[in-house]
Amino acid sequence: MKREDFLTTGQIARRTGITIRALRYYDQIGLLNPSHCNDASLRMYSKEDLIRLQKIQALKYVGLSLNEIKQIIQDNSLPLHDLRSSLVMQKDIIQQKIAHMQFVVKAINESMSILSDKQEQVDWESLGDLIQAVNVEKDWIEQYYNACRLQKRMQLYDKFSVNKIGWHRWLFEHLSHLPNLRVLELGCGDAALWSRNIERVPESWSITLTDLSSGMLDEARKNLGEHSNRFKFLVVDVQAIPYHNNEFDIVIANHMLYHVPDISKAIVEIHRVLKHDGMFYASTMSKRHLQEIEHLVQSFDSQIQVLDHVMERFHLDNGEEILSPWFSEINCIQYEDHMLVDEIQPLINYITSTPMNAREILKGATLDKFIKYISAKLEVVGSIYITKDSGFFLGRK
Repeated sequence: MKREDFLTTGQIARRTGITIRALRYYDQIGLLNPSHCNDASLRMYSKEDLIRLQKIQALKYVGLSLNEIKQIIQDNSLPLHDLRSSLVMQKDIIQQKIAHMQFVVKAINESMSILSDKQEQVDWESLGDLIQAVNVEKDWIEQYYNACRLQKRMQLYDKFSVNKIGWHRWLFEHLSHLPNLRVLELGCGDAALWSRNIERVPESWSITLTDLSSGMLDEARKNLGEHSNRFKFLVVDVQAIPYHNNEFDIVIANHMLYHVPDISKAIVEIHRVLKHDGMFYASTMSKRHLQEIEHLVQSFDSQIQVLDHVMERFHLDNGEEILSPWFSEINCIQYEDHMLVDEIQPLINYITSTPMNAREILKGATLDKFIKYISAKLEVVGSIYITKDSGFFLGRK
């Protein structure tokens, strides 16, 4: 490469505003080593080094320690050199932090209002709520990893799925669209069901979004943006729903029941809060969902696991039996779709993004061999067919 393709430590410092001392310290601890040293032992930075430096500074802003940042930077499963993907993830995490800070400001304002009303005397409960709000700390490194891995999985679905309607649009079409409904979603995640259908949500609906994670509720508020005032948000354990009997016309559990420790207890609670003739939408997958991905990796190495078997606790083949004691009428409605994958990297990204052991095994030389293995298969078949077998149970109380 040419000399002009690199910058010295001093040039980097002047261009970025980061001190030479900080750059040398990053070099010393192995966080950011210059890519090149010339004959005079002058340390030179490339454009890739500058991308790495940008990521370091963004993650410092979020609040990660240098050790945590180093762990992220060294994780081969993350797209270090994909600047756009990196920036998207950084923006998402920073927006989550902003949402949390806004939540804290709201708690402080509410406490100030209480103080004003009570003439500087606040009760223990209000003071405790304020301390809890201020003291909530996110595991930002895990948030970053989760955002990165979720993004990789969604990229595979978005790019190679044959059904272009999309899951969330399809599911929303099956909801009752009567006016003045009270709707409860359990485990709402980032509120994708609502953000992707916001123009179709009736103004007269009263919608409560719940999740066990306050961080996910922050993400839901962020995704809904200016529309978030149309929704109520509450941290809820589905095994103990804090609402009265017969409150909701619709209850939704979108791909979440298989995560609940006591599914039967959760269903009893769901049945309790539903009105008479109320509808319960419980989505899940079958055990055939993405089976070709698992077969692919295990034909390479039988020890590798990609798919999380937790979904086997509540799936399309056993869901009706689980729900039938509580609902008089149950229908299973399936979403017709599959993927045709003809590129290697998106598939690798998906395989190494799940919580199973694939990303621990597929590293270095083993990953190189696996890539060659997939490449050989694609040369023969052109594209890999991957089953998508998902749907929902519609139960009537």
